[in-house]
Order: sequence, then structure tokens, then C-alpha cells
Amino acid sequence: MNFQFRRAAEKDAMAVRSLTRAAYAKWIPVIGREPLPMKANYESAIREHLVDLLEVDGSFAALIEMIPEPEWLLVENVAVAPSFQGRGCARILMDHAQNTALGLRLKGLRLFTNKLFESNVDLYLRQGFVVDREESFMGGVTVYMSKSLMS
Repeated sequence: MNFQFRRAAEKDAMAVRSLTRAAYAKWIPVIGREPLPMKANYESAIREHLVDLLEVDGSFAALIEMIPEPEWLLVENVAVAPSFQGRGCARILMDHAQNTALGLRLKGLRLFTNKLFESNVDLYLRQGFVVDREESFMGGVTVYMSKSLMS
């Protein structure tokens, strides 16, 4: 698989929104509502956060939205186009987040996800994340996870 990253620009906001909506649509029946990333303001996100687009063989396949914090890099959104799911894009995105955190000399990665997104929780656990805590949220449970990059 031939892939490259590029930083999203304001002109990419509509494509980011469309890909995110398509990626998260499968979760609507699972949680009974649109997941929050489907409702985000991507014009603001692109201006205020690090939104990196993954292109695979010349096609926009996935994206990762990251927010640098004082000690951690918060992974706010990981979205893979349905036609690219199951092909290793999420792993590539998470490796990219880890490299970004290391480049910024941060302690590690943090993220949160819905407990009912079991395949996502499993993916993050396989990537070396640990569950820090769980909290009730909007009738469900949010799982807060982190991965230390300190040796």
C-alpha cells in the first residue's frame, strides 16, 4: 500500500466532514444517535488542531485529528473511509499520532471512545493503550485510554 500524509487545509473541511460522517455511520444503530465526530465543526478543527489526511494510492482514505496538550497528544478523531476499513489504515494513523507526539516531545497519547465501539477499543488495546477510566455519557459509557511513550 502506497500512502502519504498531508496536513488538512480549510479547503478540505467538506471532505473531512464527509469522510468522518461515512466512517461513523455504522455506529448510529449501535448507540442510537450520531456519534459526536459526525457533528463537529471541521472548519474550526482544521484551524485549531492538527488534522492530517491519509492518502492511499492517491485517494483520500482516512484522517486523524490531534490536539497537542502540555504533556499529551489527544487523539480527537480517527476516521477511515468505509472502502478502506480493514486494510490497516487505523494502525497507520495511530503510528502517525505516536510519531507526532514523539516529535513534539510529549509524554504519550490520550484518546476516548464509546464503550460500545468494541472493535475500536480492541484496536487501541492491541496498539498498547490502557484503559484509564470509564464514565457515563449521553446514555452510554466513554472509555478514556492512554499510551505512554516514556521508556
